[in-house]
Amino acid sequence: MTDTRETRLVETFVTLTDNLVADYDVIDVLQTLVDRSVELFDAAAGAIHLLNRDGVLEVAASTSERSGFIGLLQLNAGEGPCITAVTTGELVTSHDLESLSARWPRFAAASKDHGYRSVHAIPLRLRDEVIGSLNLFREIDGALNGADARAAQALADVATISILQQRTAQDATVTAEQLQHALDAKVPVEQAKGYLARALSVDVDTAREVLRRYARTVQRRLSDVSVDVADGSLRPEDLVAVATGRAAPGQEA
Repeated sequence: MTDTRETRLVETFVTLTDNLVADYDVIDVLQTLVDRSVELFDAAAGAIHLLNRDGVLEVAASTSERSGFIGLLQLNAGEGPCITAVTTGELVTSHDLESLSARWPRFAAASKDHGYRSVHAIPLRLRDEVIGSLNLFREIDGALNGADARAAQALADVATISILQQRTAQDATVTAEQLQHALDAKVPVEQAKGYLARALSVDVDTAREVLRRYARTVQRRLSDVSVDVADGSLRPEDLVAVATGRAAPGQEA
């Protein structure tokens, strides 16, 4: 496959989404996001800020460990595009030093000292929840165009899902209870499918579909309908009549 920018973008999505199904190091995910974003969107440097438990932005990953750059990031956490991106949940782009100075004069002066002329902050968000921002620093003027802005936001969104998934995974007891509830509810469904398949002389897939259609028609939970079928309170022929509007197999309408 040709090594194009589009190819690298796809590979980045694959790398980030792999972390949704496997054990992973969240910091490695963030570092991957910022490293690839700098490369893909022609930035000179990048960083990710995350909100800590006190609601304060901290640097979670960056492309440089130089003290001067870290100082700039810390200033950005107090005054700069990343604050606005987090508070509004919207992408913030300053395409030149003039626009940067108009909104954040102290941060603009510090950016100029480091050779950065434009800065873009992409919120890390999932629906209404914003947990931080991806920040790209460029040595040239220019805003992110529409396609780049959408791509950068999509990458940030995938990383956010990874982070919030880890938070959910830490609630192992709740997750286990939900899974067990689903498994328990499946038992009567399996019993009812087998019973219907024999009673109606149909295959199990057809029996399952009859169950589902009946449950949807009468707006009841599938597991509750299955219990009624299994204990005999719901006759197969009545279930078929409601589910399909036709008589049960082998009977006249």
